Amino acid sequence: MNILITGATGFVGGYLRELLKSRESNVWGTAFPEKPKELLGENIFHLDIRSEKDVFACVKRAKPDWVFHLAAVSNVRHSWERRKETLETNLLGTYNLFEAIRRFAPHARILFVSSSDVYGTKLSSKKPCDEEAEVQAMNPYAYTKLSGEILSQFYNRIENLDIVITRPFPHTGPGQSADFVCSDWALQIARIERGDGKSEIIVGDVSVQRDFTDVRDVVKAYVLLLEKGKRGEIYNICSGKTFSLQRILDVLLSFSSQHIEIRVDSKKLRKTEIPVLMGDNKKIKNELSWEPKIPMEQSLRELLDYWRFRV
Repeated sequence: MNILITGATGFVGGYLRELLKSRESNVWGTAFPEKPKELLGENIFHLDIRSEKDVFACVKRAKPDWVFHLAAVSNVRHSWERRKETLETNLLGTYNLFEAIRRFAPHARILFVSSSDVYGTKLSSKKPCDEEAEVQAMNPYAYTKLSGEILSQFYNRIENLDIVITRPFPHTGPGQSADFVCSDWALQIARIERGDGKSEIIVGDVSVQRDFTDVRDVVKAYVLLLEKGKRGEIYNICSGKTFSLQRILDVLLSFSSQHIEIRVDSKKLRKTEIPVLMGDNKKIKNELSWEPKIPMEQSLRELLDYWRFRV
């Protein structure tokens, strides 16, 4: 089997490549903007998914049986700051990929990775949200992911591509970029422990609640979705419970012996914030027998240890 992972050298892509090593498969991938290290072992293309020519050449060479589409501008704050890049990467890039697959690998099974952000404020209640809930994009990132879902359904119905859609809820773990909240705070704590600057951690709105899952559980769900997921269907990947960001912060601080002050920075407050983000995972549990295994406390401890080693 030939497997193609767009965004293969990113946070999630790295864990997915590692998981797929146990299979007798040829794993191909794309990387951008960083050039892939020669020691990765897989066939990694350095390409901008916005380039139709390069995407076509990649798919034509890899001839994939499975495609995991991870490449995207995935940070909400960045999506506000770089709106055109977000639109071109997340939507035009997806179009380029689907067109390449339609022409050169029409038999391929594709996982389009969307986001729980498409639910918007509809998740702002104590009731977990299932895949049938109303959607409401509240930021440029969510808009591009929702548009990508519509594009996926079009290529599934009209162009006969075999596409499964997933909406992963927030996930974290060792190796995550500090552009994301859990990793940002873990890095700040690691730097404080090393003696860099003031003994204070800078935060945004810690009252919001999020449904977190460990990245290693998420990539297992991705593989199961291409093995057993139903064509054209949408699947949440989530735990079905929430942690407030205040609770996340408390857990991280409990792992440190340092006395650390907390300071709220208005620059870290989002233009539009979703107060509660909680999903219903019954569909993926019932159809694929998937459920998260790694506790949030373990994810956070290992994330902090990752940054302690790095700094």
